[in-house]
Amino acid sequence: MNDKYKKLSTFGRELLEKTSLVEGLPFISFNAKEIIGADRCSVFIYDKEENELWTTIADGVEKIVIPSDMGIVGHIIRLKKPILENDAYGNPNFLSDVDIKTGYYTQNLLTSPIFDSQNEIIGAFQLLNKEGGFDKKDLDFITFFAHYVSSFIELELNYL
Repeated sequence: MNDKYKKLSTFGRELLEKTSLVEGLPFISFNAKEIIGADRCSVFIYDKEENELWTTIADGVEKIVIPSDMGIVGHIIRLKKPILENDAYGNPNFLSDVDIKTGYYTQNLLTSPIFDSQNEIIGAFQLLNKEGGFDKKDLDFITFFAHYVSSFIELELNYL
């Protein structure tokens, strides 16, 4: 477990050098999936006014836009809690349409809300397909990771 936190420390120093969401989100995504051992990572931004979630970074696909009340990401926005799901298609909130559209098959996923300094949700992380599935340690770590990067995301959203 210490190796994860060493990687996180290095990541944090390097994140300070990023100057925009366009530069920072791919860096955040890459490190989240590398540290956890997931195949893919998406960082969703929550647009309250438009009532949608969108991502400029979703490994292997173009921008994803979904209504904020749909899918597992929408579900965690309502719950304000992370979700670990090792049987994606067994979860009634899972949007299989995204898999169909992208040609990617989601087996398991780990999704965590991202909160701003006012404890309002500004987005979510979603990690996909970890060999052997995700566990409680992964859930704890990604929750910590979401808090760790939230100030960077909040500050950059204020400049959009």
